[in-house]
Amino acid sequence: MQRQEQWIYHAKIDASGRLVIPAEARERHHINEGDTVVVVDDERGLHLKSLDQALAEAQDYFATLAPPERILSDEINADRRTEAERD
Repeated sequence: MQRQEQWIYHAKIDASGRLVIPAEARERHHINEGDTVVVVDDERGLHLKSLDQALAEAQDYFATLAPPERILSDEINADRRTEAERD
């Protein structure tokens, strides 16, 4: 199993519960002021992801649910056309 690179940072939570993400980590993950991030809470702890990372993971997951030759967007469009014809 290949070992992934990782960086470890220390950060403090302020009185309002805010966490300051170190600048180096924000730069590496292209997180800018005002961006939305996703906090995942699971049995391993809290994990912070950029919105782009979370969306990519969700897309990868849903891509595994249908065979590659099946184009779900075409099926949805066909269903919508059928419904529109009925109306």
